Amino acid sequence: MSCAGCVARVESVIGDVPGVEEATVNLATGRAAIKYLEDLSNDADFRKAITAAGYGVRDLDDSSDDEKEEVGILRQDVLIAVFLTIPLLLIAKLPLVPSVSDAMYGLLPKEIWKILEFALVTPVVFFAGWRFLSAGWSELRHLNPGMNSLVMLGAGAAYLYSLLVLVVPDLFPKGTTQSYFVAAGVIVTLILVGRYLEALARGRTSQAIQSLMRLEPEIARVIRDGTEVEVPVAEVVSGDVLVVRPGERVSADGSILEGSTQIDESMITGESMPVEKMPGTEVVAGTINGAGTIRFKATGVGADTILRRIVQMVEQAQNDKPEIQRVADKIASIFVPLVILIAIITFVVWMVFGNEPALSFAFVTAVSVLLIACPCAMGLATPTAIMVGTGHGADNGILIRNGGALEKLAAVDTVLFDKTGTLTEGKPVLIDIVDPVSGKAVEDPAPILKMAAAVEVESEHPISKAIVCAAKEQNVDFPTASSFVARPGYGVGAKVGGKQVWIGSPRLIAEEGADVDGSKAAIDAIASAGKTPVLMAIDGKVVAVFGIADTAKPESKTTIESLKGLGMTVGMVSGDNSSTANAIGADLGIDRICAEALPADKAGEISRLQNEGRKVAFVGDGINDAPALATADVGIAIGTGTDIAVEAGDIVLMSGDVRGVAKAVSLARGTLRTIRYNFLWAYGYNVALIPVAAGVFFPLFGWLLNPMLAAAAMSISSVFVVTNSLRLRKLALPFSD
Repeated sequence: MSCAGCVARVESVIGDVPGVEEATVNLATGRAAIKYLEDLSNDADFRKAITAAGYGVRDLDDSSDDEKEEVGILRQDVLIAVFLTIPLLLIAKLPLVPSVSDAMYGLLPKEIWKILEFALVTPVVFFAGWRFLSAGWSELRHLNPGMNSLVMLGAGAAYLYSLLVLVVPDLFPKGTTQSYFVAAGVIVTLILVGRYLEALARGRTSQAIQSLMRLEPEIARVIRDGTEVEVPVAEVVSGDVLVVRPGERVSADGSILEGSTQIDESMITGESMPVEKMPGTEVVAGTINGAGTIRFKATGVGADTILRRIVQMVEQAQNDKPEIQRVADKIASIFVPLVILIAIITFVVWMVFGNEPALSFAFVTAVSVLLIACPCAMGLATPTAIMVGTGHGADNGILIRNGGALEKLAAVDTVLFDKTGTLTEGKPVLIDIVDPVSGKAVEDPAPILKMAAAVEVESEHPISKAIVCAAKEQNVDFPTASSFVARPGYGVGAKVGGKQVWIGSPRLIAEEGADVDGSKAAIDAIASAGKTPVLMAIDGKVVAVFGIADTAKPESKTTIESLKGLGMTVGMVSGDNSSTANAIGADLGIDRICAEALPADKAGEISRLQNEGRKVAFVGDGINDAPALATADVGIAIGTGTDIAVEAGDIVLMSGDVRGVAKAVSLARGTLRTIRYNFLWAYGYNVALIPVAAGVFFPLFGWLLNPMLAAAAMSISSVFVVTNSLRLRKLALPFSD
């Protein structure tokens, strides 16, 4: 394929195969994604339809080698064309200098120089440029004209016209026997050079996937029959025990059995700091081990590793087609036939109304129209930007699962966050220890923590863990409790140092004989601040009120501020009570708060905002927020490097860092801005230069476009679009180092 017209044609012929529900073809990657019914069609049917339309098909496994071979052949053709075109250009243009003209024609007759031009241009057109002739003829034969058709008609017409002038000059009216051999040669050479530069640039757009694939080591150390042996990674099976030494890459996903270390997981999460690893924690293929040697059990190998799944997600996104590109492809499908019609009209108008020699003017303008109007740039405008944008996202721990999500996210004006585990840590933390009477913080909390932790260490409840964790953080040693009792939903009790200790809700403490009325002010103050009040009584007397809360992540506030700076309205939905949700929301500076929301209520809140005309992105954990993620215009799932339970999200933040939301929005806007610039150039270029090529301005200003310049401009247009897309690799994102 060479242009957007080819894309439209291939999609059309695949779509005509029985059982095909949807076909998406990508010009930049040369891939087709097909949704079809297996009992009605198969791979052979698609290949047959594509080849019948005049295009070739290759297997995905061979695509990388095939692309390298094609670039090599293209380089060879460029060298041949340039080597022959330079002397051709000199022979044709040096006679314009009077002194040089006399010398040349004194050495050889003018006719011999024309024969030399013919000898030089023929291999350029029919060998180096054979790809244009064969593909162009195939396009016309299948009534599907595209870029190759335009080049074939333009260069072919220039060559044939010149050959007839050379062989039978009497066929032409006086003053029209001008040779265009040099135009034919330069046209083919310039377009070949442009195609080669475009191929190199397009190769760089897929560097993100190539760099990810290079992260996978080739060799793994496996324990077999008690001995450590080196085997190819492809031979590792799930359940194998593998050894990773300092500085080596992890060769599979798995769980550590022995050893501790730090592992650089930046290629997965985008986070620069190494992560502590110890027995029981998980490791990911492709990450880099630090200073320790570890043994781990492989749980994900080959195509089942996180790394491979990331690659699949990125590839899927790159092959996806946003709505803006679908519109462009429809336009391109009728654009080339329209250009050919314009070229014919141009020729006829010049023949009837043009200056003498009319045939020469008609020929030059018609060929220029054919060459200037190729829609290559239109076809590359979106896929190259999507490829670079998704690759840049992957480098920053942002996985975009479909290209359409980038387009939609760029238009989002409201971001709605789930609270627990997204904006907050997702686990209770001990915030306050206050005197039950005065309501002020206890001056020396150690004795209270000592008794409380002794009881709570026996419980697995999240609030119990929060109290024990607080004691350990303050290096409080606590004794062993006895006669432990748990009252599910209310609290726990035990004997510590001969004293009866109860910790739990006011109701439990009251039932155990303690007076809680005097603690009411302290309880209300903690509750109104969005925290959970937990009472502690010793031998029937309330000695402390704990304030327990799920705290906001350190990066949440800066994320909200950044999104507001991007012009976003920020909201939060939570299943917590209003006081807790409002307290967190006020602390983070959130505009809209929806509390006591069930999963279905979250989706309903999104629908309500959408009915107000808002474009909504929802940020959640990808599991219990699935209805909301699916309802939103864009679902952003918070994942981690070892847990991609994110099938409902359009975009996945691998590190779990909510700052990635601001990064994703900036990336989406930058990508869409690049696509629009690309289209502005591609369409503006065609709209502006077709009239110039047709000679519309010749009567007024004497402007007439040389076919060689038209070919150069067409090639430059495609290269410009690709290189403009490559600028996205340097796009600065918020919070990036």
